[in-house]
Amino acid sequence: MVTVEDVREVALRLPRTSEHLIHDRVKFRVGQIVYVAFSRDETVMGFGFPREERAALVASQPEVFHLPNATNMRFQWVQAWMSALDHRQMEELVIDAWRMVVPKRVAAAYVAGLPDA
Repeated sequence: MVTVEDVREVALRLPRTSEHLIHDRVKFRVGQIVYVAFSRDETVMGFGFPREERAALVASQPEVFHLPNATNMRFQWVQAWMSALDHRQMEELVIDAWRMVVPKRVAAAYVAGLPDA
């Protein structure tokens, strides 16, 4: 099972990331754009994910992933049950969500192991 602390360790290594507590919910963002957020009880992790690919992700592992509520369907967002995520999967999802919100050169520099561009 993945915890918020596990996600924090991954997210705070990513350039330009900051952590915020908003309405009793832990969120990670770049600037004003949130790319990972948790439910208040920390049982669900929401994360940025391409809108056109989310139905396939949910269908591939419905015991892990689910769509957000109707209000949040307009966003590029998917949710996962924390108890069903493994660490490798979480790390990949967090990094991919972060890559959606930073400039391409920053993401490329991170992947290449270079300082923030």
